[in-house]
Amino acid sequence: MDVGETGVVETHISILCFVADRVYKLRKAVQFGFLDFRQGTTRQQDCEREVALNRRLAPDVYLGVAEVHLNGEVIDHMVVMRRLPSECRLAAIARRGDDLGEWLRKVAHVMASFHRSALRSPEISTASTGAAVHANWGANFSDTEPFLGTILDADVDERIRSLASRWVNGRHALLEARIASGRICDGHGDLQAEDIFCLDDGVRILDCVEFSDQLRYGDVCADVAFLVMDLERLGRADAGRQFLDDYQEFAEDQFPASLVHHYVALRAYIRAKVACLRVEQGHEDSRTEACQLHLLALDHLRQAQVRLVLIGGLPGSGKSTVAAGVAHQLGWGILRSDEVRREMIRTDEGDTPGFGSGRYAPEVTATVYTALLTRAEEQLMRGESVILDASWIDARCRDAARDVAHRTGGDLVELRCVVRPDIAERRMAQRHSQGIDVSEATPEVRVAMGDAMDPWSSSRIIDTTEVTEAESIARALEVLGGGIERP
Repeated sequence: MDVGETGVVETHISILCFVADRVYKLRKAVQFGFLDFRQGTTRQQDCEREVALNRRLAPDVYLGVAEVHLNGEVIDHMVVMRRLPSECRLAAIARRGDDLGEWLRKVAHVMASFHRSALRSPEISTASTGAAVHANWGANFSDTEPFLGTILDADVDERIRSLASRWVNGRHALLEARIASGRICDGHGDLQAEDIFCLDDGVRILDCVEFSDQLRYGDVCADVAFLVMDLERLGRADAGRQFLDDYQEFAEDQFPASLVHHYVALRAYIRAKVACLRVEQGHEDSRTEACQLHLLALDHLRQAQVRLVLIGGLPGSGKSTVAAGVAHQLGWGILRSDEVRREMIRTDEGDTPGFGSGRYAPEVTATVYTALLTRAEEQLMRGESVILDASWIDARCRDAARDVAHRTGGDLVELRCVVRPDIAERRMAQRHSQGIDVSEATPEVRVAMGDAMDPWSSSRIIDTTEVTEAESIARALEVLGGGIERP
């Protein structure tokens, strides 16, 4: 934003006057659901709070609080700041299409150090409980109610509300784990590219949330997700992903993809709300931005949903190959019934495996599937999508998997691999001769399992007969929605 030698810039809550090498920031006497600046004493306190908090990341920029006089009387207060070059804003650099890598790595380093020393307390930690995250979404939903059907699409908003609630309901274990690991702190709360300046002697990060402690408190992931979202808004999603990787390196932290997408969505929704407030104040040019951010929030909430993927089929159908390939492509966890069975049940030498008997008896198989789903549920609750490689011939086991997906707010995807019997037999013979797999199934077992298989009409078929392994995996990815990306 280039205001020249002098100029005025207006936000939804402030008026900034640019004069020579200074910026003077006045609060508007406004009231929203999240702040009330109608009283002069409140505006003064907020000015003082802004200077104190922002000196954490830009001590040489925030110079102090000045009085505003009229006819010899103090009528208001304003924040006085050192003016920084507009062309050095990170947003301006991004819009020019310049390389952001070096600057974002510096921002990542600064933010990781800032978070490491930031204030922590039991009170601060409560800001990231499931109840608090629900409440945060709820407050923002209330604030956007007046704009539904006029600025924001009501159907899109309904979908956002459903997905946000579903995600939080299934992620309490993940949120509690983040709290237990000390990842909740008094952060910045509003990390936007417009407020980051890239100077010869380093970066300056301005304009944290000062009017509400609760809006600053949160997971460090939520803090950095704001900039990830903002870079995507500016058309630099690639830079956002790199920034995220750099931050995790410096912070020695690893964010589940689901957590990142959720917080990016929340940040996009908050900025959509702010854009609506600007439209209400007469800034009609913010209408398009509000709608774009609204859709961005929906897109990331869709990507935040964890998935429980059942990849089944008879022996030799290629299900394990497809499962392993999909897991590799998406970076998701994979659990195999054959491996769980081996862990749980000792294999005696000379014990010939057979369908429906011994370690493959119905009661043993039921125990294996219960263990498989228990492990899967733990991963889903941590925000990790998981693939389950098993035959899934029993409808009761599939119903149990459906219950797990429902409890954890996950999407259930059911894939069934099929193949011509002669090809299946050839694959099994090769596998046994080379000793390259834990599966013990024989052609006779395959026939018996086929006879016992319950109808599976809810599954999507992956026919591996006349295609390569790569093509089978690609088909499975297509069914899953091939546009899935890891942040």
